[in-house]
Amino acid sequence: MNPAAVDSRILALAAQITESSDQDVPVLLLKLKEILNSTALGSKESKKIKQDLYYYDLVQYCMLVLKQDYSRLQGGWANAAQLAEILSQCCVGLEVKENPDEFYNKLLPSAVENLLFLGRRLQARFVRAIKDEEKTEFLRCFRTVTDAICWLFGGHIQLTECVLQSNHFLQLLITDDVETATAVMSVLQNILRVNSSVLLHVDEKILHSVLDELVYKLSSTTNPVTGNAATKLLLSVAESHPQLVELLSIRYKGLRILLSKQWTGKGFDRNLNQLLDLLYSKSYRKGEMQRLHQAASLIQAVWRGFQTRKRLKTLPKAVTALQRSFRAKREQALEQSKRQKDDEILRQQLQLQRQRAMRRFHEQQLTLLEIVHAGQVDRHIQETEGKAALTIQRHWRGYRARRNLHQQRQSFKQHKAAVIIQRAAHKFLNKCQRKRKALSPWKEPKELTSTQNLALQQKVDDYIRLHPASEMSEDMSKELHLQAQENLAQYLLRSSLDHRAEQRREALLAQVNTDVELLMTAPSLTEATEKDLDVFMSRSVPVACKARQSHNTMLKYARWPWWKKLGDEFMDDTIPDDVFNTEFGTLFIGGSKSS
Repeated sequence: MNPAAVDSRILALAAQITESSDQDVPVLLLKLKEILNSTALGSKESKKIKQDLYYYDLVQYCMLVLKQDYSRLQGGWANAAQLAEILSQCCVGLEVKENPDEFYNKLLPSAVENLLFLGRRLQARFVRAIKDEEKTEFLRCFRTVTDAICWLFGGHIQLTECVLQSNHFLQLLITDDVETATAVMSVLQNILRVNSSVLLHVDEKILHSVLDELVYKLSSTTNPVTGNAATKLLLSVAESHPQLVELLSIRYKGLRILLSKQWTGKGFDRNLNQLLDLLYSKSYRKGEMQRLHQAASLIQAVWRGFQTRKRLKTLPKAVTALQRSFRAKREQALEQSKRQKDDEILRQQLQLQRQRAMRRFHEQQLTLLEIVHAGQVDRHIQETEGKAALTIQRHWRGYRARRNLHQQRQSFKQHKAAVIIQRAAHKFLNKCQRKRKALSPWKEPKELTSTQNLALQQKVDDYIRLHPASEMSEDMSKELHLQAQENLAQYLLRSSLDHRAEQRREALLAQVNTDVELLMTAPSLTEATEKDLDVFMSRSVPVACKARQSHNTMLKYARWPWWKKLGDEFMDDTIPDDVFNTEFGTLFIGGSKSS
């Protein structure tokens, strides 16, 4: 395009918009109204200006800025309404010769969507407005936008389908507000005036939604303005095509009664009577046949419904069971794959540790071969082989003993239960026998005669005379007492040291037994888990395991029933260990209590 042939105002405005911020663009685009009004509508100069505006992307700018929030911009929503009017004026009468698909298939449908979106914003603010001035201003802007939409699809008839298929248009129609609903219905009236067959080309769901909303407005309101607009609109729909009259008669059977009873004498009887005549003419022509057909269809539908419900009565249970089984199998498969992955990782770690241990073992063997004399190598190898054979035999015997113990565990339990029951029975029988002896009649001892008393007294006197008591002085008694106290203190000190040594020996023995037990019960590489790996990596874990096992044993014993604890009463009493842990501060040494 030759820049010399373009209007200088357009060039200046395009340059100014490219250099300005997004907030200033809407105000600058208002200058397009002056440029468009400077030429006569439909003239060659007007078409040339519109083409230049399109090629310099000013029309695209005008379409995009409609989505901005004008509550924070200069001029407010009044500027948005003016921009909507400018956009429709630029698009109507515009002839695009280069790449027309971009204009007709993309820009025009996007312009319709943006205008409808702007209309929804204005409608929402009009409903929320409280002051009369604000409501009047928003209503004026809303009507300006709806006029712009009508002007736009009036110049491009193919946009009527885009308007009806837009979700924004249906949302604009679904409102309880009288003013905005009347304006939207006027838009739909203009659509039918421009393209009367457009309702036959749109989706059936959209057509039903529009008709449902119009009938709902007639049934839910008593406002004559809304009723007049909805009646005119339904009359236009019915006059546009006979198929739509049949749809209204079949889909809305109570529409004729509703119109006759509720809207007669409201000031628009002419349009109402025309609509009723159309509905009656189509409904009574085939009324009897339709009634019979509907009756037959109803009977068939009831019978099919009964058969279907009878056949599908158990279907929900089967579907639920199938879904539950499918979810369980899927979760099981996921868990199994995760477990296999974890086992594989653990197996690799154990294999790596085994390889490292074997490498260290071979290194130690090489080191020993270097240290050991050549003449003692065979002896060393024989000793190593003997130890290995003993280890293998010990593990095999342990495995065989554990297997036999596992097999005989049930018989051991039965034998132990029988022994406990026998002990309880013996105890019960002994107790009954003791009670019988206690309840037997008491027999007084026989009194001794005087001769027997004299004989016993003579024996006592003879024993005292033959075994006289040794007399000891007080000093000797104190000295003997001190010696006894010293001996007792030495014994207690020695016994405490012996007890500590015994505890250390028992701890070492318990640690050795725990290590041997862990080695004997160690699982194979295929059965090893991460917990088994932690046991061999930490020295504190075996001790904790042994302590946990002892603690669990004591808890298990405490939870036994009374008949299991009866067997412990027949066991020999043992002296607790804390008796030997008595502190020296509580002993009486040297005739005084030391602290």
